[in-house]
Amino acid sequence: MPTEVALLESRALRVEQMGRVDILDKVKSLVMLPDGIHVRTDDVARYFEVSTASVRRLTDRHQEEFTENGLRLLRGSDLRSFHSDMLSLWKGEGAESYPQAATQLRLYTRRTVLNVAMLLRDSDIARCVRTYLLDAEGTLRAEYEALEVRVTRIESCLADVGSALQELGPVLCRMSERLDSLDRKVEVTQQLVGAMSVRLSDLSQDVVRMDARFDARLDAFAHQLKDLRRRTGRR
Repeated sequence: MPTEVALLESRALRVEQMGRVDILDKVKSLVMLPDGIHVRTDDVARYFEVSTASVRRLTDRHQEEFTENGLRLLRGSDLRSFHSDMLSLWKGEGAESYPQAATQLRLYTRRTVLNVAMLLRDSDIARCVRTYLLDAEGTLRAEYEALEVRVTRIESCLADVGSALQELGPVLCRMSERLDSLDRKVEVTQQLVGAMSVRLSDLSQDVVRMDARFDARLDAFAHQLKDLRRRTGRR
C-alpha cells in the first residue's frame, strides 16, 4: 500500500488515484462555479485553507501535470465568452455578484483540485484528502485480495468438477450406447406388435367367415333332418 510521502513524490501513483474525485466532498464541501464544473484559484485556496499564492506557486511548479488534469488559463475572448456563459447561469444575488477576472482566469476541475490535494504539503485539508485516498486504496486492495481468494476457491471447485466430469465421461458414453440399443429394440418390438396386430385382424376376419359358413351348414343340415323326419313319418 502506498504511503503519503510516496503519493507526494510519485506522479505515477497520483495518476492512479485521479478517478477518486468523490473523496473531495467527503472531506469538505467544494463550492463550484455556476456551471458545476469549474472553480477558481480563490475557491481552491478557500477549500484547502491556504493562500491563493500557495496554490498558484504549486500549479506553476507542476504546470504540465495540472494541465493534463484539466487546468485552464483563460484570456481575451475566451475569458469574455466564459464570463458571459457564467452570467447566464448565475442564480445567486444577481449578475453583479458574479466575480469577474480582469485579464486572466485559472479554472480548475474536480480532477485538478484532487491533483492539488495530492501535492499540497502545508494544508490539513489536503492531508486529510490524502488519508482518505490511501485508506480507500487499502480497502480496495483488501477487497481485491478477498476476491482473489474467492476466485481461487471457485477455480479449485471447477477443477474438481472437471475431474469428475472426465471420470463420468466413459460411463455416460456407455449409458448412451445402451440407450441407443434399447431404442433399437423398442423399435423392433413396435414393428412386431404392428405385424401381430395385422395378423390378428386377419384371423378375426377368418373367424367371422368360418362362423358364417358353419351357420350356413347348420341350416342346411337342419333342413335335411326336417325333410328326413317328414318322409319317415309318412311311411
